[in-house]
Amino acid sequence: MRNEFPIFEKHPDWVYLDTAATAQKPKCVIDALASFYSEDYATVHRAIYRQSIHASELYHQTRMTAAQFLNADPDEIVFTRGTTDAINLVAQSFGRTFISRGDEIVISEMEHHSNLVPWQMLAKEKGAVLRFIPVNDRGELEWEGMITPKTKIVALAHISNVTGTINPIAEIGKAAHAVGAKLLVDGAQAAPHLKIDVQALNCDFYAFSGHKCYGPTGVGVLFGKKELLDRMPPVQGGGDMIAWVEKEEATYQSAPLRFEAGTPIIGSVIALKPALEFVQRHLGHAFPLKYATKKLQAIPNLKIIGTAPEKGPIITFHIDGVHPLDLATFLDIKNISIRSGHLCAQPLLKRFGLEAAARISFGIYSTTKEVDRFAEALEEMLVAF
Repeated sequence: MRNEFPIFEKHPDWVYLDTAATAQKPKCVIDALASFYSEDYATVHRAIYRQSIHASELYHQTRMTAAQFLNADPDEIVFTRGTTDAINLVAQSFGRTFISRGDEIVISEMEHHSNLVPWQMLAKEKGAVLRFIPVNDRGELEWEGMITPKTKIVALAHISNVTGTINPIAEIGKAAHAVGAKLLVDGAQAAPHLKIDVQALNCDFYAFSGHKCYGPTGVGVLFGKKELLDRMPPVQGGGDMIAWVEKEEATYQSAPLRFEAGTPIIGSVIALKPALEFVQRHLGHAFPLKYATKKLQAIPNLKIIGTAPEKGPIITFHIDGVHPLDLATFLDIKNISIRSGHLCAQPLLKRFGLEAAARISFGIYSTTKEVDRFAEALEEMLVAF
């Protein structure tokens, strides 16, 4: 699988264990981006010359592919700059329109800051109440009883970026809809690994980033149910999102274009299509998660954070007496790249009594031999310490 990724030709001995942060890019994605800029570049939606029409067709093809990827309608696909941008869009548009003082916004202790801070900001602005679903010692949500008639929106990660826990989204969605609340799913960690069906999940919004799906940076996807998108006001004004403009007022395009103001990220959107197709081709790929878990469990004084039976390819851990920054620095000397720090999830680390942790995460290019190198380096470091 590694031969599909040009970066490993230049760095054949590099052990890259930070795919949860961002995935490396296969040749099909790099070629699509280079081909567009070198052979097909033109603006979209604004001109009638043939190059622009062709670029617009390529752009629309990605919208069609993203819709198929999520089992949605193309008109329910909004291109954003990433998961963070998508969640902020929902908070600023849906939240400001439909959430009032005293309403409840339900999130959890495990959320990435991108699915926490936008709701903090909204709650302060609207006088709403943030409720946090607690996490048990295995890293699972204890969500029963947390959704009430006051709940207006539930916003949860599909897979935790720290524990790797796969959350029971469909079940939680049923409870949310039973009280008239809406469900937003942060799919940043799930979209590269799971078959996503927004109909089966019955979520109202689903957000993910292209760069975690082996695609370009700077592009993401927001799914929103059409009836909701059509009721939500735009949060940015400018070109391409308008239907008509007068001096004192303007009317707006229907969704999704009303949420895509300005010249879009054309090249990245077009290169997202082969990335999503790449993910779909490799669904069901076996990651070395169980193999790595056994290796780490054998290391003295090492504790894995998150032991839920259903997990994505993520392992977060800490070692007594070893700071994660020192650990990551030592491993970098060995040409092994991991994530260290607060992992953009400070409330969750605090729940486990930590300020920082170390994390390894796998892509389809990850191998058991790399896990062996990583484990051997850990043991060498512990001897040195």
